[in-house]
Amino acid sequence: MVSVDVTPAAEEQVRKIMLRQNKAGQALRLFVQGGGCSGLTYGMTFDQQETGDEVAWSHEDVKVVVDKASAPLLQGLKVDYLLGLEASGFKIFNPNAKETCSCGKSFSA
Repeated sequence: MVSVDVTPAAEEQVRKIMLRQNKAGQALRLFVQGGGCSGLTYGMTFDQQETGDEVAWSHEDVKVVVDKASAPLLQGLKVDYLLGLEASGFKIFNPNAKETCSCGKSFSA
């Protein structure tokens, strides 16, 4: 089982986006893909169905799914949502990242 922490602020923002995009009842899919200046990037999307090749759990009323290939790289991940003057948006804290780029959207493991 992969352990990912989605903070209450991130959950609230996910729920707002789901409602705005008519995605209520779908799962939040977290994944890793190649790219970015450090080699790997994070991805988040809404998904209507599970493929059977992932781990899934619920935080309050937000269902989260992570594919098994991404799971080791996301173990212990924390997803937060920040709202501030200098930066607003989802912020990801990954204890597995050896390096991250300055934008925080790319990492190496």
